[in-house]
Amino acid sequence: MASHDATSLGAQPTSSYPPLEDRPIKNTICLFDVDGTLSPARLSASPEILAMLEALRQKCAIGFVGGSNLVKQQEQLGAPGRPVTAMFDFCFAENGLTAYKMGAELPSNSFIKWIGEDQYKELARFILHYIADLDIPIMRGTFIEYRNGMINVSPIGRNASNQERLDYQDYDLKHKIRETFVEKLRERFGHLGLKFAIGGQISFDVFPEGWDKTYCLKHLEDEAKKPGGISYTNVHFFGDKTFEGGNDYEIFSDSRVIGHTVENPEDTLKKVMEIFDV
Repeated sequence: MASHDATSLGAQPTSSYPPLEDRPIKNTICLFDVDGTLSPARLSASPEILAMLEALRQKCAIGFVGGSNLVKQQEQLGAPGRPVTAMFDFCFAENGLTAYKMGAELPSNSFIKWIGEDQYKELARFILHYIADLDIPIMRGTFIEYRNGMINVSPIGRNASNQERLDYQDYDLKHKIRETFVEKLRERFGHLGLKFAIGGQISFDVFPEGWDKTYCLKHLEDEAKKPGGISYTNVHFFGDKTFEGGNDYEIFSDSRVIGHTVENPEDTLKKVMEIFDV
């Protein structure tokens, strides 16, 4: 992430917490999904959730892991004068591609860094040629949207109106445009270790294998290797989309993780209070 985000969102904790090595439950960390777990989707976390996080942080390490970028997570969890990076010991934005420990930025990664410019150009050219040859009712614009950890591909274009999206979704289900497109990409670029996920109404995502929420666990493993680093032998994860195909499934089912399914932020509050007595 750009350096200005580190400056504006990174800070030392404003409340007093024991050092990580002095937490009563030293080898335990609680990781939380954001949308549907700590806050309603795209909305702010409640005062009760924030109070729970503060109390839990007195006992063990805490962190969030979300697919959105840090700016969106600041909007949902932080507030003016309360940087989200000061509220958690570990912040894993974009599944950990952008990460912070105690307000300090950890090594980041990006789709371009991983795939390289030449291979990215080859992939982008193939996608644009394929879309150009499609015979679909309408096309709008922004057929490839580049994001830090992936690219999002839309045959109709992300500039389509809401009604055009709905119409395209019906057309796509009938004619399997995206499904066929993804199969062609798997055939052509399978050797690159890419994963393709169809979602929403009009697009699909392309990202490297393993760049789901389990990516954040690499940071915890790296921390354990540092002098004086803590090995988190108990990694608790709380998420609402833990079913197969949900974006919490991979980390929830990972053998390194103790997974907890929650229905909503109120359920998160209840389960954390039951397990950790906060």
